[in-house]
Amino acid sequence: QVQLVESGGGSVQAGGSLRLSCVASGYTYSGGYMAWFRQVPGKEREGIAAIYVGDGHTLYADSVKGRFAISRGNAENTLYLQMNALKPEDTGVYYCAATSRVGGWYGWSVPNSYSHWGQGTQVTVSS
Repeated sequence: QVQLVESGGGSVQAGGSLRLSCVASGYTYSGGYMAWFRQVPGKEREGIAAIYVGDGHTLYADSVKGRFAISRGNAENTLYLQMNALKPEDTGVYYCAATSRVGGWYGWSVPNSYSHWGQGTQVTVSS
């Protein structure tokens, strides 16, 4: 059974940095994507960044390109999101997600492409 557990959220002032971590136990799908999503109340979950497990290729939303970096740990069961130059609009609950062999594919930034989700971690950026 796959379990994703995020950590590293918190409160920071604009311009600061945070690093989110996601431990993915039981995830062995080498042909899938792992990603970070962000959600604020009243809005749909937004794809922030994704990494292809097979070759490490990364993808980013325009809103975070150049400021955030997604990576996987050496043990390859940990996903990271390094967030720099944070802005108040980066505030939200951040979720770790991973695709599965049997799920449908609708694009890296579409929540329905992902079968496995963490519980989320809150990030608050104050101005």
